Amino acid sequence: MSIWWSLHLRREAASVPLARRLLVGAMDAAGVDPDISFDLSLALTEACANAVEHGGDAATDDYRVTAFIDGVKCRIEVIDAGPGFTDDNPSARLRGARASVRAEGGRGLYLIETLADHVDIHNRPGRGAVVSFDKMLKWREGALLAAS
Repeated sequence: MSIWWSLHLRREAASVPLARRLLVGAMDAAGVDPDISFDLSLALTEACANAVEHGGDAATDDYRVTAFIDGVKCRIEVIDAGPGFTDDNPSARLRGARASVRAEGGRGLYLIETLADHVDIHNRPGRGAVVSFDKMLKWREGALLAAS
């Protein structure tokens, strides 16, 4: 068994906790280890906050969050309609995020990279940016979706 969901959310701050709560609820119901759940919910919060802040020109622009949980890993993708990242090299963006870790803002990509096992960040020319990440799952004993 697996869990898959996709949300189209308005670029408003109130959408961020909605996406986070849905993810945490699904992971809790499935039996994901709470530490893994916390890491993924924090990474999702950062990706959604980036989409809300940078993902378009108008507050009515939407962004999309998709999550897939199975017996091995959780994969999350956040897609916005903004201008995309200015540097087409995701590694350089992440190095820049590491360099500015003490700055007031700009730590989101660094946190996502730190919390996830794999991160992919790229632009969709003329259509926004995609931040996707995944993490291997650990399960509580007797978990509903645990790998056999």
